[in-house]
Amino acid sequence: MEMPGKVAIIGGGTWATAIAKLVLTNVEEINWYMRRKDRIADFKRLGRNPVYLSSVKFDINRIYFSSNLNDVIKRSDTLIFVTPSPFLKQHLKKLRTSLSGKFIISAIKGIVPDENMIVTEYLKNTYSVPDEHMAVVSGPCHAEEVALERLSYLTVGCTNLDNAEKVAHLLSNRFLIASTSPDVAGIEYSAVLKNVYAIAAGICNGLKFGDNFQAVLMSNAAQELNRFLTAASPMEREICNSVYVGDLLVTAYSRFSRNHTFGTMIGKGYSVKTAQIEMDMIAEGYYGTKCMKEINEQRFHVNMPILDAIYNILYNRMPVYSIIQQLANELR
Repeated sequence: MEMPGKVAIIGGGTWATAIAKLVLTNVEEINWYMRRKDRIADFKRLGRNPVYLSSVKFDINRIYFSSNLNDVIKRSDTLIFVTPSPFLKQHLKKLRTSLSGKFIISAIKGIVPDENMIVTEYLKNTYSVPDEHMAVVSGPCHAEEVALERLSYLTVGCTNLDNAEKVAHLLSNRFLIASTSPDVAGIEYSAVLKNVYAIAAGICNGLKFGDNFQAVLMSNAAQELNRFLTAASPMEREICNSVYVGDLLVTAYSRFSRNHTFGTMIGKGYSVKTAQIEMDMIAEGYYGTKCMKEINEQRFHVNMPILDAIYNILYNRMPVYSIIQQLANELR
Protein backbone atom coordinates (compact mmCIF):
# COMPACT_ATOMS: atom_id res chain seq x y z
CA MET A 1 0.00 0.00 0.00
CA GLU A 2 1.39 3.39 -1.03
CA MET A 3 0.76 6.06 1.55
CA PRO A 4 -0.83 8.54 1.60
CA GLY A 5 -1.87 8.75 -2.08
CA LYS A 6 -5.00 10.83 -2.58
CA VAL A 7 -6.38 11.98 0.77
CA ALA A 8 -10.03 12.41 1.73
CA ILE A 9 -11.53 14.24 4.70
CA ILE A 10 -14.80 12.67 5.85
CA GLY A 11 -16.74 15.24 7.90
CA GLY A 12 -17.37 18.96 7.91
CA GLY A 13 -17.04 20.10 11.53
CA THR A 14 -14.44 21.94 13.57
CA TRP A 15 -11.88 19.15 13.87
CA ALA A 16 -12.37 18.09 10.24
CA THR A 17 -11.63 21.66 9.15
CA ALA A 18 -8.49 21.77 11.29
CA ILE A 19 -7.29 18.41 9.92
CA ALA A 20 -7.90 19.64 6.36
CA LYS A 21 -5.77 22.72 7.08
CA LEU A 22 -2.94 20.48 8.32
CA VAL A 23 -3.10 18.03 5.42
CA LEU A 24 -3.12 20.79 2.81
CA THR A 25 0.27 21.96 4.06
CA ASN A 26 1.71 18.64 2.82
CA VAL A 27 -0.32 17.59 -0.25
CA GLU A 28 -1.40 19.45 -3.37
CA GLU A 29 -5.10 18.66 -3.13
CA ILE A 30 -7.69 16.79 -1.08
CA ASN A 31 -11.12 15.28 -1.53
CA TRP A 32 -13.63 16.43 1.07
CA TYR A 33 -16.96 14.81 1.93
CA MET A 34 -19.60 16.96 3.57
CA ARG A 35 -23.12 15.74 4.06
CA ARG A 36 -24.90 19.01 3.22
CA LYS A 37 -24.81 20.43 -0.31
CA ASP A 38 -25.69 23.93 0.94
CA ARG A 39 -22.62 23.96 3.19
CA ILE A 40 -20.44 22.93 0.25
CA ALA A 41 -21.92 25.71 -1.88
CA ASP A 42 -21.28 28.28 0.86
CA PHE A 43 -17.73 26.96 1.36
CA LYS A 44 -16.96 27.34 -2.35
CA ARG A 45 -18.45 30.84 -2.45
CA LEU A 46 -16.69 32.10 0.69
CA GLY A 47 -13.42 30.17 0.47
CA ARG A 48 -13.86 29.00 4.05
CA ASN A 49 -16.07 26.76 6.16
CA PRO A 50 -19.24 28.81 6.65
CA VAL A 51 -19.96 27.36 10.11
CA TYR A 52 -16.77 26.02 11.73
CA LEU A 53 -13.35 27.71 12.09
CA SER A 54 -14.53 30.35 9.67
CA SER A 55 -11.32 32.35 10.09
CA VAL A 56 -9.35 29.68 8.19
CA LYS A 57 -9.11 30.51 4.49
CA PHE A 58 -8.77 27.70 1.94
CA ASP A 59 -7.71 27.59 -1.70
CA ILE A 60 -10.84 25.88 -2.98
CA ASN A 61 -9.09 25.06 -6.26
CA ARG A 62 -7.13 22.47 -4.26
CA ILE A 63 -10.28 20.82 -2.86
CA TYR A 64 -12.73 18.46 -4.53
CA PHE A 65 -15.96 18.71 -2.56
CA SER A 66 -18.78 16.17 -2.69
CA SER A 67 -21.85 15.23 -0.67
CA ASN A 68 -21.58 11.72 -2.13
CA LEU A 69 -19.55 9.55 0.24
CA ASN A 70 -19.00 6.77 -2.32
CA ASP A 71 -17.70 9.25 -4.88
CA VAL A 72 -15.13 10.61 -2.42
CA ILE A 73 -14.00 7.16 -1.29
CA LYS A 74 -13.56 5.91 -4.87
CA ARG A 75 -11.34 8.92 -5.62
CA SER A 76 -9.17 8.48 -2.51
CA ASP A 77 -6.49 6.18 -1.08
CA THR A 78 -6.32 7.53 2.48
CA LEU A 79 -9.58 8.28 4.29
CA ILE A 80 -9.54 10.51 7.38
CA PHE A 81 -12.77 10.06 9.33
CA VAL A 82 -13.60 13.14 11.40
CA THR A 83 -17.32 12.76 12.06
CA PRO A 84 -18.94 12.80 15.52
CA SER A 85 -18.97 9.23 16.82
CA PRO A 86 -22.80 9.07 17.22
CA PHE A 87 -23.16 9.59 13.45
CA LEU A 88 -20.40 7.31 12.12
CA LYS A 89 -22.68 4.32 11.49
CA GLN A 90 -25.22 6.59 9.80
CA HIS A 91 -22.55 7.78 7.33
CA LEU A 92 -21.13 4.31 6.72
CA LYS A 93 -24.58 2.92 5.91
CA LYS A 94 -24.31 4.92 2.68
CA LEU A 95 -21.29 2.84 1.60
CA ARG A 96 -21.69 1.08 -1.73
CA THR A 97 -18.00 0.93 -2.49
CA SER A 98 -15.37 -1.24 -0.85
CA LEU A 99 -12.88 -0.08 1.77
CA SER A 100 -10.47 -2.75 0.58
CA GLY A 101 -7.04 -1.30 -0.14
CA LYS A 102 -7.84 1.99 1.60
CA PHE A 103 -5.84 3.32 4.53
CA ILE A 104 -8.16 4.69 7.21
CA ILE A 105 -7.26 7.30 9.80
CA SER A 106 -9.72 7.85 12.64
CA ALA A 107 -9.67 11.29 14.22
CA ILE A 108 -12.95 10.42 15.97
CA LYS A 109 -12.78 10.76 19.74
CA GLY A 110 -15.68 8.54 20.68
CA ILE A 111 -17.22 5.08 20.84
CA VAL A 112 -19.55 3.71 18.16
CA PRO A 113 -22.91 3.76 19.99
CA ASP A 114 -25.04 0.60 20.18
CA GLU A 115 -21.96 -1.42 19.22
CA ASN A 116 -19.93 -0.15 22.21
CA MET A 117 -16.74 -0.49 20.18
CA ILE A 118 -13.84 1.84 19.55
CA VAL A 119 -13.75 2.94 15.91
CA THR A 120 -10.88 0.69 14.79
CA GLU A 121 -12.54 -2.33 16.40
CA TYR A 122 -15.80 -1.52 14.60
CA LEU A 123 -14.10 -1.05 11.21
CA LYS A 124 -12.18 -4.30 11.63
CA ASN A 125 -15.24 -6.33 12.69
CA THR A 126 -17.78 -4.81 10.30
CA TYR A 127 -15.74 -3.89 7.22
CA SER A 128 -12.75 -6.27 7.57
CA VAL A 129 -10.20 -3.46 7.57
CA PRO A 130 -6.81 -4.91 8.67
CA ASP A 131 -5.12 -3.45 11.75
CA GLU A 132 -2.10 -2.28 9.73
CA HIS A 133 -4.41 -0.32 7.41
CA MET A 134 -5.80 1.80 10.28
CA ALA A 135 -4.40 4.61 12.37
CA VAL A 136 -5.82 6.82 15.10
CA VAL A 137 -4.98 10.45 15.81
CA SER A 138 -5.26 12.13 19.20
CA GLY A 139 -4.10 15.24 21.04
CA PRO A 140 -3.59 17.30 23.12
CA CYS A 141 -4.69 19.45 20.22
CA HIS A 142 -7.66 21.83 20.06
CA ALA A 143 -8.90 22.60 16.56
CA GLU A 144 -9.19 26.29 17.47
CA GLU A 145 -5.47 26.48 18.25
CA VAL A 146 -4.61 24.74 14.96
CA ALA A 147 -6.63 27.46 13.25
CA LEU A 148 -4.56 30.08 15.09
CA GLU A 149 -1.35 28.19 14.16
CA ARG A 150 -0.33 27.85 17.79
CA LEU A 151 2.23 25.13 18.51
CA SER A 152 0.30 21.86 18.86
CA TYR A 153 1.01 18.15 19.27
CA LEU A 154 -0.57 14.97 17.95
CA THR A 155 0.14 11.28 18.44
CA VAL A 156 -0.55 8.79 15.66
CA GLY A 157 -1.33 5.25 16.77
CA CYS A 158 -0.90 2.31 14.39
CA THR A 159 0.20 -1.30 14.80
CA ASN A 160 2.49 -0.72 11.81
CA LEU A 161 4.90 2.00 12.94
CA ASP A 162 6.12 2.67 9.39
CA ASN A 163 2.55 3.59 8.44
CA ALA A 164 2.24 5.64 11.64
CA GLU A 165 5.32 7.63 10.58
CA LYS A 166 3.76 8.32 7.18
CA VAL A 167 0.59 9.62 8.81
CA ALA A 168 2.66 11.74 11.22
CA HIS A 169 4.49 13.26 8.24
CA LEU A 170 1.14 13.96 6.53
CA LEU A 171 -0.03 16.01 9.52
CA SER A 172 3.22 17.71 10.62
CA ASN A 173 4.22 21.25 9.76
CA ARG A 174 5.93 24.26 11.33
CA PHE A 175 3.34 24.51 14.14
CA LEU A 176 2.29 20.85 14.49
CA ILE A 177 4.54 18.14 15.92
CA ALA A 178 3.33 14.56 15.46
CA SER A 179 4.77 11.49 17.16
CA THR A 180 3.90 7.80 16.84
CA SER A 181 2.78 4.94 19.07
CA PRO A 182 1.68 1.31 18.66
CA ASP A 183 -1.00 1.76 21.37
CA VAL A 184 -4.06 2.06 19.14
CA ALA A 185 -6.73 0.88 21.61
CA GLY A 186 -5.19 2.78 24.53
CA ILE A 187 -5.18 6.02 22.56
CA GLU A 188 -8.80 5.54 21.47
CA TYR A 189 -10.11 4.67 24.93
CA SER A 190 -8.15 7.54 26.47
CA ALA A 191 -9.65 9.98 23.96
CA VAL A 192 -13.13 8.88 25.05
CA LEU A 193 -12.53 8.91 28.79
CA LYS A 194 -10.81 12.31 28.87
CA ASN A 195 -14.08 13.78 27.56
CA VAL A 196 -15.97 12.17 30.43
CA TYR A 197 -13.46 13.59 32.92
CA ALA A 198 -13.71 17.01 31.27
CA ILE A 199 -17.47 16.95 31.90
CA ALA A 200 -16.68 16.13 35.54
CA ALA A 201 -14.30 19.09 35.72
CA GLY A 202 -16.93 21.32 34.14
CA ILE A 203 -19.62 20.20 36.56
CA CYS A 204 -17.34 20.99 39.49
CA ASN A 205 -16.55 24.37 37.96
CA GLY A 206 -20.27 25.08 37.66
CA LEU A 207 -20.71 24.10 41.31
CA LYS A 208 -17.92 26.55 42.29
CA PHE A 209 -15.50 23.92 43.50
CA GLY A 210 -12.03 25.47 43.51
CA ASP A 211 -8.67 24.78 41.90
CA ASN A 212 -7.53 22.64 44.83
CA PHE A 213 -10.36 20.20 44.24
CA GLN A 214 -9.90 20.25 40.46
CA ALA A 215 -6.27 19.21 40.89
CA VAL A 216 -7.29 16.26 43.05
CA LEU A 217 -10.08 15.37 40.63
CA MET A 218 -7.68 15.30 37.66
CA SER A 219 -4.99 13.32 39.47
CA ASN A 220 -7.65 10.75 40.38
CA ALA A 221 -8.95 10.81 36.79
CA ALA A 222 -5.43 9.99 35.54
CA GLN A 223 -5.27 7.04 37.94
CA GLU A 224 -8.73 5.87 36.89
CA LEU A 225 -7.75 6.18 33.23
CA ASN A 226 -4.59 4.15 33.83
CA ARG A 227 -6.53 1.40 35.63
CA PHE A 228 -8.95 1.09 32.74
CA LEU A 229 -6.29 1.10 30.01
CA THR A 230 -4.30 -1.54 31.86
CA ALA A 231 -7.37 -3.79 31.97
CA ALA A 232 -8.68 -3.05 28.47
CA SER A 233 -5.41 -3.05 26.53
CA PRO A 234 -2.54 -4.39 28.64
CA MET A 235 0.80 -3.21 27.30
CA GLU A 236 3.69 -1.07 28.46
CA ARG A 237 2.71 2.61 28.31
CA GLU A 238 3.62 5.80 30.13
CA ILE A 239 0.35 7.35 31.30
CA CYS A 240 2.04 10.76 31.73
CA ASN A 241 2.69 10.98 27.98
CA SER A 242 0.93 13.84 26.23
CA VAL A 243 -1.56 11.60 24.38
CA TYR A 244 -2.95 10.40 27.73
CA VAL A 245 -2.58 12.88 30.62
CA GLY A 246 -1.74 15.81 28.33
CA ASP A 247 -4.97 15.37 26.39
CA LEU A 248 -6.86 14.86 29.66
CA LEU A 249 -5.59 18.14 31.10
CA VAL A 250 -6.22 20.33 28.05
CA THR A 251 -9.74 18.95 27.66
CA ALA A 252 -10.52 19.42 31.34
CA TYR A 253 -9.20 22.99 31.62
CA SER A 254 -9.34 24.70 28.23
CA ARG A 255 -11.92 27.32 27.34
CA PHE A 256 -12.11 25.60 23.92
CA SER A 257 -13.33 22.34 25.49
CA ARG A 258 -16.97 21.76 24.64
CA ASN A 259 -17.12 18.89 27.15
CA HIS A 260 -15.98 21.22 29.94
CA THR A 261 -18.51 23.80 28.77
CA PHE A 262 -21.28 21.18 28.75
CA GLY A 263 -20.32 20.06 32.27
CA THR A 264 -20.23 23.63 33.57
CA MET A 265 -23.80 24.14 32.38
CA ILE A 266 -24.90 20.94 34.15
CA GLY A 267 -23.16 22.14 37.31
CA LYS A 268 -25.00 25.44 37.08
CA GLY A 269 -28.35 23.65 36.99
CA TYR A 270 -29.11 23.21 33.29
CA SER A 271 -30.83 19.99 32.31
CA VAL A 272 -28.92 17.74 29.90
CA LYS A 273 -31.33 18.54 27.07
CA THR A 274 -31.19 22.30 27.68
CA ALA A 275 -27.39 22.27 27.82
CA GLN A 276 -27.22 20.38 24.51
CA ILE A 277 -29.61 22.83 22.85
CA GLU A 278 -27.79 25.89 24.20
CA MET A 279 -24.39 24.61 23.03
CA ASP A 280 -25.56 23.69 19.52
CA MET A 281 -22.45 21.48 19.34
CA ILE A 282 -21.88 17.86 20.25
CA ALA A 283 -20.18 17.10 23.55
CA GLU A 284 -18.78 13.65 22.76
CA GLY A 285 -18.37 12.90 26.46
CA TYR A 286 -22.14 12.72 26.97
CA TYR A 287 -22.36 9.71 24.64
CA GLY A 288 -18.98 8.40 25.79
CA THR A 289 -20.15 8.25 29.40
CA LYS A 290 -22.92 5.75 28.63
CA CYS A 291 -20.78 3.67 26.28
CA MET A 292 -17.84 3.47 28.69
CA LYS A 293 -20.10 2.64 31.63
CA GLU A 294 -21.60 -0.27 29.66
CA ILE A 295 -18.23 -1.44 28.29
CA ASN A 296 -16.73 -1.45 31.77
CA GLU A 297 -19.68 -3.29 33.33
CA GLN A 298 -19.85 -5.88 30.57
CA ARG A 299 -16.17 -6.53 29.94
CA PHE A 300 -13.59 -5.10 32.33
CA HIS A 301 -15.09 -4.43 35.82
CA VAL A 302 -12.59 -1.70 36.74
CA ASN A 303 -13.18 0.55 39.76
CA MET A 304 -14.19 3.86 38.10
CA PRO A 305 -15.90 6.17 40.62
CA ILE A 306 -15.62 9.31 38.47
CA LEU A 307 -17.17 7.63 35.43
CA ASP A 308 -19.92 6.20 37.65
CA ALA A 309 -20.64 9.60 39.20
CA ILE A 310 -20.99 11.31 35.81
CA TYR A 311 -23.19 8.49 34.54
CA ASN A 312 -25.48 8.88 37.55
CA ILE A 313 -25.77 12.62 36.93
CA LEU A 314 -26.31 12.49 33.16
CA TYR A 315 -28.36 9.32 32.78
CA ASN A 316 -29.90 8.51 36.16
CA ARG A 317 -30.70 12.20 36.74
CA MET A 318 -29.41 11.98 40.30
CA PRO A 319 -28.88 15.29 42.18
CA VAL A 320 -25.66 16.87 40.95
CA TYR A 321 -24.30 18.36 44.17
CA SER A 322 -24.89 15.28 46.32
CA ILE A 323 -23.24 12.98 43.75
CA ILE A 324 -20.17 15.23 43.48
CA GLN A 325 -19.98 15.59 47.26
CA GLN A 326 -20.11 11.81 47.60
CA LEU A 327 -17.38 11.51 44.96
CA ALA A 328 -15.27 14.16 46.74
CA ASN A 329 -15.28 12.08 49.89
CA GLU A 330 -13.83 9.13 47.98
CA LEU A 331 -10.96 11.05 46.34
CA ARG A 332 -7.50 11.30 47.82
